Amino acid sequence: MIPDLDGLIRLQAVESELRRTDGELAQLPGRQAELQARLAAERGRLETLRGSLDTSQKTRRREEGTLQDLEAKRSKYKGQLMEVKTNKEYTAMLHEIEGVEREIRSREDQILAEMENTETLATDLKKEDEVLRKEEARHKQDVAALEGQRQELTARRERLAAEREQVAGTISSDVRELFQRVARLRGVAVAAASDGRCQECHLLLRLQMYSDLKRNDAITQCPQCNRILFYEPPAPVEAPPP
Repeated sequence: MIPDLDGLIRLQAVESELRRTDGELAQLPGRQAELQARLAAERGRLETLRGSLDTSQKTRRREEGTLQDLEAKRSKYKGQLMEVKTNKEYTAMLHEIEGVEREIRSREDQILAEMENTETLATDLKKEDEVLRKEEARHKQDVAALEGQRQELTARRERLAAEREQVAGTISSDVRELFQRVARLRGVAVAAASDGRCQECHLLLRLQMYSDLKRNDAITQCPQCNRILFYEPPAPVEAPPP
């Protein structure tokens, strides 16, 4: 194999690995945002529960205040009941007292329901608080792992970039420029030829061209995708064990 072709194969391998590394690095901000969103959602659920508990407690206190006013009104009406002079006035006052007592029972039912709601919310809040603490601990570990991955990928990228420069320096300038032109157009600039085909665009190559490619002694481009071709012999078949 001529040195330029060998260098191109190595350069393509480095470029492909570098592209994969850049792709993984590009995904990290999105994963970081997902971690933040998950933690924010958990905190939001806790704050919602706190708000609901606060509203329930305020509602109960308001109902208790209304109940006290109604009980005072009932006491007032019962006191006035002793002062009426006619049966009509007495009956009317009894109706007033009955109405207040119905309202008192309704308020007492609402207060009881609100007390049960408050108790349920307080229990849920305690559970959610524990869930949040666990989520915060996991978030801290996930962020640390993500940062470790970022450092590892950054170091790999620096190593690959240096290797790319080193390998590119072994290739003649005109061949290197050809590689860059094809890479800009196709992404992958170098393709293996095996089974009679370009393994990138799958064009069936002419028999003579494929035969010449097997020597790997020239820079040859695919007639269809313009990628630089090299012959890759088939992998040896392992003999079955006796």
